[in-house]
Order: sequence, then structure tokens, then C-alpha cells
Amino acid sequence: MTAQPSLRLAGRQLGAGHPVFIVAELSANHNGSYQRAADIVRAAAASGADAVKLQTYTADTMTLDLDTPPFRIDHGTLWDGTTLHDLYRRAHTPWEWHPRLQDLAKELGLVFFSSPFDASAVDFLEGLDVPAHKIASFEIVDIPLLEKVAATGKPVIVSTGMSSDREIEEALATLTRGGSPVALLRCTSAYPAPPEEMHLRRIHHLAERHGVPVGLSDHTLGIEVAVAAVALGACIIEKHVTLARDDGGPDSSFSLEPQELADLVAAVRKVEAALGSAQPAAPGPAERGNRRFRRSLFVTADVVRGDTFTSENLRSIRPGHGLHPRHYRQVLGCTAARNVTRGTPLSWELVAEPETP
Repeated sequence: MTAQPSLRLAGRQLGAGHPVFIVAELSANHNGSYQRAADIVRAAAASGADAVKLQTYTADTMTLDLDTPPFRIDHGTLWDGTTLHDLYRRAHTPWEWHPRLQDLAKELGLVFFSSPFDASAVDFLEGLDVPAHKIASFEIVDIPLLEKVAATGKPVIVSTGMSSDREIEEALATLTRGGSPVALLRCTSAYPAPPEEMHLRRIHHLAERHGVPVGLSDHTLGIEVAVAAVALGACIIEKHVTLARDDGGPDSSFSLEPQELADLVAAVRKVEAALGSAQPAAPGPAERGNRRFRRSLFVTADVVRGDTFTSENLRSIRPGHGLHPRHYRQVLGCTAARNVTRGTPLSWELVAEPETP
């Protein structure tokens, strides 16, 4: 049997058969406040997440400061009416916060990593010795960036929103050529993402086609889609997290609040426990005791020695103290070896062979 693909990240094994790796995405939900950013990290740890992820860019590394049609957002998003530069200026996480948030995450037992958006961000994050890098969906086609990340040799998690199989294959080839182990995330790059556009069955397709661990970067509202993804084989779940949606911010409307994140973690752990093994197994402790209440053969009317067992005095009923029901037709027509009272479980000692003519 071929081993399931997995990769090692910060001492944890990610892949089928291992605990689901739950990532809290900070994104722009700090709303420009370091204290709020730190509080989100604390909330992620208290909710049971495994990791916290940042996004490492500046407005100038993302785009140009221009207010011309190509740089305006006006296609039915949460951010319509602004320019790309203004959005990223408002949403970026100051780089000087990264070391402090990293120290806090480590103190709380969280894995800390980020999405670099250009070569300078990769160099900066490498200076922090992050254990992995994340490639955002929009950057999967930035081959020079992928080459820069691959040169680190560290694990890379790649979101695949908007991507064709050919684009995913090119990204994988670029990263693995540089020596980086890769995991993919099924993703729908809409904010929020409609559930009917999530196509979670592609999780299995991605795993089968590309032979790498596959998870979900989820921008839907609520936790149901992410929980369903785990049942379909997702081994990584990434969700945006905020302290309170009512506080506003670029990503707040499709982010989880701390209690919702805790609910997601609890639901994921319950689902992965329920998935268990595909191999046949003996009943576990919770059901083992109930085996005695399965059906078996009982004498259901008083019989005397020599009486014939018929459907009138022998039935398959609960509990399971008598002979297995498979012997029912074998016993019919046999005679009682001795007197038997109603309610006695049938055993072979009570059965005499029918007389031959």
C-alpha cells in the first residue's frame, strides 16, 4: 500500500492520518492596532488553533499608488470604491510587529508563519527563521516569488483559488524543483465565498492528481464548510479570525470570532476522531457491551422432552444469550432433549436429533 503524502512543519506531521492543522489567519483584522493583533493571537491560542499566520507586504510592494481604472476596485467586492494601494496601506501588518507577534505565538504554543508577497518579504521572514511559507492564491502565478520561496527549502502551503490544474502543476514544479515540500489548499477566492462555489470534492482530486497533502483555505461564513472539508479529507484548515465582526475592518465580515473558532476546533477534532480507520475492526468499548442485546434463539413456549421445536415455540429475539439465529432452520424439526420453560435461551444441550423413521 502506498504511503499517504505528508510533510513535516514545525515538528508536526501534516497529512492523512495526522491531526488536522488549524491555522488562524490574522490578515488585516488588527485594524492598525498592535494590541488588537496581539489579542487575536491570544484568542487563537485560547480557541485551540495550531498556528497563527500573518501576511507580509507593504502597499508599495503590492502595487502602485495610482487612481486610474486598472488600480481601482469596482467589481462587486467588499472593497469597492477604493484603490489597491489604499486598501493594502490600510490592511498591511507593520513589519516591526512581526518579531513581537512571533515571540507571543511561541510563548502560547502556536506555530507562527506568514505569506510573503515579494522577495523582500521572503528575506525578512527568513531573518525571523519562520518554519514555513504560505503562498496566497493571487500569487500562485508569480513564478519568481515561488523560486525565491523554494530556495529556502522550507515547507510551503499554497492556496489554489482561481487556479487551473496547469497553473497548480507549474507552481508545484517550481517549488519542488527548489526542494520545498508542498501542501495545497483548496480555496475559492471570493470574500465571502458562496458555499455553492466551494466544490469541496476537489480536495480529493487535488490529492490524487498531485500526490501532496491537501487542505482548505475557507472564506465562507460560519464553520460548516470547513468541518465538511475535514470529512472529505482536508488535513489543513485556514480561517480568518477577528475579535468581533462589528469592529469592522477589511476582512472582518467573513472572519470568525473567538468563540466560533473554538467551536470550529472542537467540531474538527470530533470529526477527525469519528473518521477513524477504514480497516475492519472489532467493536470498541462503547458498543461492545451491547452485543449481548443482539438477537438469538429462545424457547418462547413451554416444551416437554420429546416435543418438536417449531415456529410456535422457538423464535429469534433479543437478548443474545441463545444460539446464533443462523441455526434457526437447523433446529426446526429437532426435539427437546428435556423439559424447557418459556424464556430459556436455546443451547445445543437442549436439542436432541430428530428421530429417524
